[in-house]
Amino acid sequence: MQKNKTDSNTYDAIVIGSGISGGWAAKELCEQGLKTIVLERGRDVQHIKDYPTAFSNPWDMPHRGHETRKTKEENPVVSRCYAFDESTEQFFVKDTEQPYIQEKPYDWIRGYQVGGKSLIWARQTQRWSPFEFQKPNRDGYGLEWPIGYNDISKWYDHVESFVGISGNYDGLDTLPDGDFLPPWEMNKVEQEIQKSIMSAYDDRQVIIGRCAHLTEPKAVHLEQGRGKCQARDLCYRGCPYGAYFSSNASTLPTAKKTGNLTLATNAVVKSIIYDDKKKKATGVKVIDRLTKEIRIYYARIIFVNAATENTNIILLNSKSERFPNGLGNDNGLLGKYIAFHNYRGSLTATRPGNLDSYYYGRRPTSIMMPNFKNVYSKNEEFLGGYMTFYTAARKNWNRKVEGPQIGADYKSALMRPGEWSIYMMMQGETIPKITNQLRISSARKDDWGVPLLIADVAYDDNDEQVLQDFFKEGEAMLSVAGCENIKRHDSHQAPGLDIHVMGGVRMGKDPQTSLLNKWNQLHSCPNVFVTDGACMTSTGVQNPSLTYMALTARAAQYASNQLKDGLL
Repeated sequence: MQKNKTDSNTYDAIVIGSGISGGWAAKELCEQGLKTIVLERGRDVQHIKDYPTAFSNPWDMPHRGHETRKTKEENPVVSRCYAFDESTEQFFVKDTEQPYIQEKPYDWIRGYQVGGKSLIWARQTQRWSPFEFQKPNRDGYGLEWPIGYNDISKWYDHVESFVGISGNYDGLDTLPDGDFLPPWEMNKVEQEIQKSIMSAYDDRQVIIGRCAHLTEPKAVHLEQGRGKCQARDLCYRGCPYGAYFSSNASTLPTAKKTGNLTLATNAVVKSIIYDDKKKKATGVKVIDRLTKEIRIYYARIIFVNAATENTNIILLNSKSERFPNGLGNDNGLLGKYIAFHNYRGSLTATRPGNLDSYYYGRRPTSIMMPNFKNVYSKNEEFLGGYMTFYTAARKNWNRKVEGPQIGADYKSALMRPGEWSIYMMMQGETIPKITNQLRISSARKDDWGVPLLIADVAYDDNDEQVLQDFFKEGEAMLSVAGCENIKRHDSHQAPGLDIHVMGGVRMGKDPQTSLLNKWNQLHSCPNVFVTDGACMTSTGVQNPSLTYMALTARAAQYASNQLKDGLL
């Protein structure tokens, strides 16, 4: 059954997806007075009410929070995600729920519910520097961005003040400061490592990580009903305090307060409808996830924020006489130039001494070192760069205890903190390539009639060089800092597991080489906007979520103004 067009399903704006960028689109558009419907393909998740394990102890769960062998066997992809376990599995899509085709190994991690992956993200938030926008074109490995840092800096301000970002004012040109709440503290060993590295290298700055956690809530956060972070490290279960930023705790409730928000759940978007006569998109075709009923929603502007893979699927599947290869796909580049972050490399070590020192709680961020490779000019054998993160912690597991391995004394010894262990990891930039692409199958469809995703994405020689450089530099830095037993670890993980997949609908100045303009509009269908990871021209080295939010707020204000002026 297909419902007819009526006022009841006609809006000023449609937002596809309720995750980090979709939530921001909803908030901004509703606050501009636009009647907005958010289409979420998953179930409803209400803040606090629908976090069933938020206060669970390990012994409250059948398997003490661990995944069973059966769960791992049935879900070989999602079970590899760092945040997936018995306490969080309700927020993840199981492997069999929406199959896809891997031409090369690719781990697609999804969260289909109101809030999307904003419930299970790692909450690390850094601004891009001017170098991130400049380097791809400067060093010849990517398309020129249509915007620069100055175009987005005030939108970083706008987003940060609402989200609540803890961080220190470090004065670095490689990692611009923002609107910060008080920072988390380094422990004593982390401070010693920081001092050692910065004394030995004049091109490296070590700072406390910046994260979307309320260390001291301001009035704007209290008005959202959010509270102070308790340093519990149970974030992926959903935060009942609203202490970390999520769509559920923050942007969607704010949008709802305007009276302009409609939220439709279990709404699987099949395609965007393009009117060849009007020469614009007029609506969205939706399949009810539970009943398979067809619904059509109409609007003057459409924001596509379904997360990179699904955004590409929707646009590729939105075919018409004008766009036989997908909406806006005049140049044939839709779904191509996919890039991601390289997380394969890590180092572990021990550090003697400081056995009289400890620390408070479970801090939700690590120590961070901005990129120091190919920054001011290209001077390395490889393209791009990488950030480095490390933590120091005292462990009471996997260590030797003298004496009998049984009894009260043994148990007591196991409860005492052990030596200091160090963990260091990389977050590497990968280079957008036309050969890294997402397509849709012409032969196979999912349960809702949507073509299956085909993932053809892989590492290259440049990624291997970046990995090896991290190992070399990381080992040297840990050695300088007095660490011992340094060991390399290559996870060999597939692309996608990083959950920082970007591109396919990239921004650019030229419609011949890009899909979106500087306002995130499709060049050839300007009432459709894309502001999630799919819009990214390159990946940079920073965590991308803050940039998605800033781009979304910027585009939403522009779209609202254009709509009010009768230009869309």
